[in-house]
Amino acid sequence: MASDASAPVPVPAAAGQPVPKRRGSYNCGRCGLPKKGHVCSIPGPASASANGGGGGAKAGEPPQPPPQQQNKPRRALQFDDPAVKVEEEEEEEAVVVVVDAVPVSMAPPPLPPPALAAGRKRPRVEVVHVDEEEVGEGEEEEDSGPGWVDLGAGRRAPGEVLVEVLRRMAPRGVAAAAGVSRGWRECARRVWRGAEEVRLRANSVRPVGALMARCPALARLVLRMDSDVDATMLACIAFSCPNLQSLDISMANNAVNRISGDELSRFVSEKRSLSVLKLDICSSLGFLNVSSSSLSTLWLSGLCSLTKAVMNCPNLNELSLDFPKQNNDSTDLVALMDSLGRTCPNLRNMHVSSIRLCNEAVFALESANLRGLCMLSLVLGSKITDAAVASIVRSYASLELLDLSGSSITDNGLGMICNAFPDTLTRLLMALCPNITSSGVQVAAAQLPLLRLMDCGKSICAKPQPEDGRSYFGDLTGGIKFCSKLPIQKKQQPNYQKLIIKHSHLKKLSLWGCSAIDALYVNCPELVDLNLNSCTNLHPERLLIQCPKLKDVHVNGCRDMLIGAIRSQVLNEFAAAELRLPCKRLADGSKRVHVPHFMMEQLEEPEKWGRPRKSQCTVHLN
Repeated sequence: MASDASAPVPVPAAAGQPVPKRRGSYNCGRCGLPKKGHVCSIPGPASASANGGGGGAKAGEPPQPPPQQQNKPRRALQFDDPAVKVEEEEEEEAVVVVVDAVPVSMAPPPLPPPALAAGRKRPRVEVVHVDEEEVGEGEEEEDSGPGWVDLGAGRRAPGEVLVEVLRRMAPRGVAAAAGVSRGWRECARRVWRGAEEVRLRANSVRPVGALMARCPALARLVLRMDSDVDATMLACIAFSCPNLQSLDISMANNAVNRISGDELSRFVSEKRSLSVLKLDICSSLGFLNVSSSSLSTLWLSGLCSLTKAVMNCPNLNELSLDFPKQNNDSTDLVALMDSLGRTCPNLRNMHVSSIRLCNEAVFALESANLRGLCMLSLVLGSKITDAAVASIVRSYASLELLDLSGSSITDNGLGMICNAFPDTLTRLLMALCPNITSSGVQVAAAQLPLLRLMDCGKSICAKPQPEDGRSYFGDLTGGIKFCSKLPIQKKQQPNYQKLIIKHSHLKKLSLWGCSAIDALYVNCPELVDLNLNSCTNLHPERLLIQCPKLKDVHVNGCRDMLIGAIRSQVLNEFAAAELRLPCKRLADGSKRVHVPHFMMEQLEEPEKWGRPRKSQCTVHLN
């Protein structure tokens, strides 16, 4: 029974042919997919016709098993138990081959066209790109750039061009541009990220902190505050701007600076990269104790009653201290000047404005031994006399700017200045100095050949009439009235002075408020600005201005006839144009004849195109 079971079952000859079915197979026998509209790409086993055409066994050979199992259509997933273990293994191998070689019909659908794919994927990619930049701004996104930005109405522009446009706008405009679209927001971010200097006007600390958080590379900050400023502002700046190099805070609309001396000292000591510090209205400091090795410029205005002033800044190059004009200031300027030489040896530019300036403060500055000083400005020191000028001459040998406005120096002091700095001084300011005369000004202009700027405003003024030249009488109420006599007024006429300025390099001359000048002659070929405001006694007939490069003339408060004379000279409104060659001699030299008109046009043509046109001068009435 066992042998009979293992022997192969005889198959009739007709069994080699496919057995007809009552209904057709719905699935392919090789891949298992539906047959309808299907072309199978998997090659099947060799058919029976390839073995002899009839499919029967050849003579002398044992009969072969019928290929019914190979040609029988099967499903891709069949669960029928095979009759022989070998057939099961062969079927498993066939299944593995089918899985590895996936037909085209089973492959995933082809990718859409590039345009369609970009259209489907672009919004998602852009959203991810923007989110990544919001979380962290990498170097790759920084280098990629904003690309093309939609400007509206179907127009686009490169992102780099829009970034350059936004950089020239105010912070408020850049913030508004960020709300236009995603591309504009990216350009605005690039502007903030690359901003090195920001000028902002704010009314509280909040907008300042929000803006500085967007500017990691900020190095220079200029603030115009409409509200009070205290230590919160300094803490916000110190936290948000680690690389800050320059800070300028000014006040507007009666805002108050409440920063104290302790807070300012702590801020300067913590900001090791800070080199420029400018603060306005520093009336709440109380004392000044600044210690920094990086600070090179320090401007403090509105100082009042400093109990202590110590500045330990070895690299300080420029110092400006502005005190109020009230008499309630109690700052010891002598001690302040004395300490500058020990703590600030590299000081080159110095400006101090205070009514408490005196000769002793200048003498203390002499002991400071500031040999490298190039600019010295001591303003509103009415107690500064020629003795202080002598100390300045002894202490400094290379001054380029000297400002003694508001002092009591005389013409002798001007003479010492001219003898000491003929080769270095380029700017001399001596406004509000009532003891100098036009003679001293003329000497200064003649002996200082490198002078570029000279200011003598409100210095050459007419002296008031003395009291002994007046007659007085009593009235019924017991008061006293003064009335000037006509002969006394005539005796005051010689007090008027004449001024002659002839200089080859002078560019700016200021004579505002010089009411004692009645005659003026200015011959400066390089002069571009002339200030004659409130020169009330200057006669039009005694005015001569020969300045071909003059651009601005200020005549506010002058008489109408003087303004007309100035216009006629600087604007050439009434000057007749002279002919270059109006006449020509004959060949034999017998007589002179007029040049024909066509020859004059030929002569004027090179002059028209070869020479630069004369600049138009502006007369300012306000």
